[in-house]
Amino acid sequence: MKKFQQRTSALASRPFAIPLVLLIVTVLAYGLSFWRLGFYWDDQPISWIRYELGTAATTKYFSDSRPVWALLYQLTGFILPPVPAVWQLFAMFWRWAGVVAFYLMMAKLLPNRKSAAFFLSLFVLLYPGFNQQWVSYVYSHFFIVLFFLLISFYLMLRGKTIPAMLFSALHLLMFEYFFLLEFMRPIVLFASLRDEPLTFRARIVKTFKAWIPYLSVVIFVLLYRSLVYSHPGFGYSLTEEVARAPIETITQLVQHVLTSLWSAAIGAWIQIFQFPNPNSSGIRTSGLYVLVVLIVGACVFFFATENTEKMSLKSFFSKVSARSVADRSNEKESTNIKRESLWLIALGAIMLLLGGVPYWATNLPVTLGFPANRALLSFMFGACFFLMSLLDLLPIRMKYFIAALVVALSAGRQFLWSVDYLRDWESQKNLFWQMVWRAPALKPDTLILMNESLEFSADNSISAAVNWVYDSDPSADHIEYALFYPLNRLGGSLPSLDPNMPVAYNYTAGKFHGNTSDALAFYYAPPFCLRLLDSDLDSNNRFISDFSLMRQASALSAPQRILREPVSAPPAFYGVETPHGWCYYFQKAELARQFGDWDEVNRLAKDAFSLNEHFNNPVELFVFIEGYAHADKWDDAIQLSKEAHRVSKSYVDPLLCKLWKRIEAETPLNEERDDALNEIFELAGCNP
Repeated sequence: MKKFQQRTSALASRPFAIPLVLLIVTVLAYGLSFWRLGFYWDDQPISWIRYELGTAATTKYFSDSRPVWALLYQLTGFILPPVPAVWQLFAMFWRWAGVVAFYLMMAKLLPNRKSAAFFLSLFVLLYPGFNQQWVSYVYSHFFIVLFFLLISFYLMLRGKTIPAMLFSALHLLMFEYFFLLEFMRPIVLFASLRDEPLTFRARIVKTFKAWIPYLSVVIFVLLYRSLVYSHPGFGYSLTEEVARAPIETITQLVQHVLTSLWSAAIGAWIQIFQFPNPNSSGIRTSGLYVLVVLIVGACVFFFATENTEKMSLKSFFSKVSARSVADRSNEKESTNIKRESLWLIALGAIMLLLGGVPYWATNLPVTLGFPANRALLSFMFGACFFLMSLLDLLPIRMKYFIAALVVALSAGRQFLWSVDYLRDWESQKNLFWQMVWRAPALKPDTLILMNESLEFSADNSISAAVNWVYDSDPSADHIEYALFYPLNRLGGSLPSLDPNMPVAYNYTAGKFHGNTSDALAFYYAPPFCLRLLDSDLDSNNRFISDFSLMRQASALSAPQRILREPVSAPPAFYGVETPHGWCYYFQKAELARQFGDWDEVNRLAKDAFSLNEHFNNPVELFVFIEGYAHADKWDDAIQLSKEAHRVSKSYVDPLLCKLWKRIEAETPLNEERDDALNEIFELAGCNP
């Protein structure tokens, strides 16, 4: 045991030991499947603009929001390719680099409590209020800016004023998420002087003198933002709202403040107790979760036994009632720690309030849900300091056990979220391969309407991907495609679901102009195959969620917008073409049906039904029923109709009636056909 303690202390004292542990934890929490992850949310439109529309379009995209930040995107886009795995590594690196800078800063502030600095760094690294690490193209730039802020604080504590001012200016000019945390600088300076033999007044004066250079940077940036560049805002003025409805606005503000603080400081940490269920998550995922928790917990415990806080493994587990000299030393140290915990509570409270001001002033949501939990990045430091201060109040034997447990479970929670992102990316890849199988090419100015089906991508995200797939010669002067979720866009960018309504959408870097009569309506609900909705069949299709508005949108679906040539393909980052299973043959059969190629439909039916796979939605059988009917294979058409009917009479029968009435209208008269029609009409209860 003694040798183990000596080895632990020696390793923890090495300059690269803590950064190495932080790197290991970063990879375990965020990177176990980095090469299999993709682009999500704002990754897609911003990367599409940068890589496909060019640098001028990127500058234009950021011109009315964060023009200096655009320079960073120009630089990173020049260096790195549009490969999600590369961006995942890049984002992890900057998350790790920022936390290392934070650890160095805290170790400087707490020279006798490096274990506390270590735990604080781990809390920041794994903070479970934010679950968007894998939106890597966007958040890598967030974390670069955060690194600028943290390294500026560290350099300031080292007395490196000029480089610290430079990094502070870069942080403030580029991005406003962490802007108010800059005002923690005088507090950090004041705290760094607490061991110097100075009066309180002298400390205040020395702090202010040290802060003046950084205050000048803040003033410069504020002048720039007010005179040269001003953020367009969010259409909400707290002052105006108070003047218009004071009681209601103040009540709403108080509720907003309280719910935000709860989400950031308490609700975020409660999430770590959401454990995987092997039945839904899978045995492999559950096993990896346990492995991540155990490895991270072991690493944390190993380094938490550093001697800087006189915390030995023996004293940690000892239950002997007699006090040794070391125990009395621990008691004294515990008293000092509790005194310092009050300072940490105050620091955490100030940072929580500073982090919340931009959202409370603009009435922007702060919740634990995606994507609004991005706001919790601003609260992250306050929440971590607050947690550390509470742990400091516990007995020393209990504190490190609970801290290590929180860190381990936070790493496990982040790992589980990475699995969610992986599954969402697989679903997105499946979506676009099926879309290309069904629609090899699209006429320009086509509007796509689709239900909300991907957890980590908005319609604006998927819209960019559609252009990446179908526009081989993109230009910001003419954006050729747009994809809308009617539920989100109706009454706004999508004026109505009536035909012949002009549609305009501003991608900021360029504009799309289309018409509701030039639309395609797709429905995607895995494991069902993607379906191009049929205006004849789907207006009352109860397999389609009424909430999605896609039943109404089906009336606008115009298959003539689809071309067979030239054949498009998803960009390289979607990977190789997915295996040709049931959905492949379904999509190809639908395409053949559109062009009246019934021989091809029947050939594809033979291949589809020879698979070990099975249809997921009975409506997926309809194209083959129709193909058999047009080939005078009436027994096969009846058999498939009965198979669909057995799935759900109430859902399928009305659709079967519509399908067979279309078959009646499109096939030549003969006795076998009439017998088939009569049998199905009787089976499904169709009106004559």
